[in-house]
Amino acid sequence: MSQNDAFAAAAHLHVLLRRKTGRVTDTEWMVHNAEYAQAIVAFARERASEDGHADLLPLADRLESLVIPVRKAVPVSAPAPLTASTSVDLSTRYIGRLRG
Repeated sequence: MSQNDAFAAAAHLHVLLRRKTGRVTDTEWMVHNAEYAQAIVAFARERASEDGHADLLPLADRLESLVIPVRKAVPVSAPAPLTASTSVDLSTRYIGRLRG
């Protein structure tokens, strides 16, 4: 991802959202904060579907592809069961150090 591409997508979406919906956004925050970007993308898609602003969709998709990280599915393995022979050294654990 080029940061310039991300800023360009955020700026274009900002301008269209301001013109079409009156919503003011922060383009720099959109580029640096994935949660904020996701909220703006969701808002743009909502306005596109409810108000018929279909021109918001390509910009929302572009911003999402540039800023929002793709979460890959990580296989989850079952934790090993605790047995009577399992010992835990609390002095090396975070909570143990706080209390110790």
